[in-house]
Amino acid sequence: QVQLVESGGGLVQPGGSLRLSCAASGSIFSIYIWGWYHQAPGKQRELVGTITRGGSTNYADSVKGRFTISRDNAKNTVDLQMNSLKPEDTAVYSCNAVAWNRNTYWGQGTQVTVSS
Repeated sequence: QVQLVESGGGLVQPGGSLRLSCAASGSIFSIYIWGWYHQAPGKQRELVGTITRGGSTNYADSVKGRFTISRDNAKNTVDLQMNSLKPEDTAVYSCNAVAWNRNTYWGQGTQVTVSS
């Protein structure tokens, strides 16, 4: 089992930055890919980006060049640095982890609101 807890959400003005963190505990050794997703009101959950165990990253076109995913192995965290935020980035952001046996884990989500 893997437990994920997100933090760092909040209200930010357009053009601002925010850093989300996902703290992982449990059988972390079993995870081969980590991801961040977001879900805006009335819309389906969408992939923001992923980072593999080896450190390779992949991003949705809508956030390329603005968002960065990183891992801190010492702290067992997966962070999402969000720059140049836009109102359309407003959503609940959730951390995701997929194990080698395909078990999938989710955090509870954290709200990000981009508004002036």
